[in-house]
Amino acid sequence: MSLPIGQGSLLEAPDSLETERLLLRQFLESDLDLYARICADPEVMRQIGDGRTLTRDETWRSVATTLGHWVLRGYGLYAVEERATGSFIGRIGLINPEGWPGLEAGWLLGRQHWGRGYATEGARAVVRMAYEELGATHLISLIRPGNAASIRVAEKLGAVRESTIEMLGGPAHIFAYGGPPPEPTLLLPPPG
Repeated sequence: MSLPIGQGSLLEAPDSLETERLLLRQFLESDLDLYARICADPEVMRQIGDGRTLTRDETWRSVATTLGHWVLRGYGLYAVEERATGSFIGRIGLINPEGWPGLEAGWLLGRQHWGRGYATEGARAVVRMAYEELGATHLISLIRPGNAASIRVAEKLGAVRESTIEMLGGPAHIFAYGGPPPEPTLLLPPPG
């Protein structure tokens, strides 16, 4: 059996990552109210897990599970802040709980932050870190077939659809990354 990272020893991802506009950091108890609002939004949650919203208590347990993943695996999901405002906007990171189909790069942002390129920006940093710092050899994203926005994010980062599986009560595409994502290209207007 090959492991997606290393040789089975505990690895340690950085406690935080910074991008041009985002700070990816460990969850804090003070994130709970905003994260609970995000997890209570049916539009945000319809493509996540089994598609149902979470209560505040369930969101607290989700944060506790996230922090436990860090303890057990040495990596996990980051809370995401907008650097310019310090506002909590969601979560982006790596997960691979027991029984999961592989090491996954995942993201979930509050609806008011959609369409700004934040998922792509944060996920690019996480995918790069997984390959370059943790030595990942196979990295995936599980995406529901109807989640066109997340499919675009994964494809921008170089992932290709590998297969479709049944997961948590519905189909999920497995998008596989072939290595660190390409650097974003800056499109400049033609001269003259």
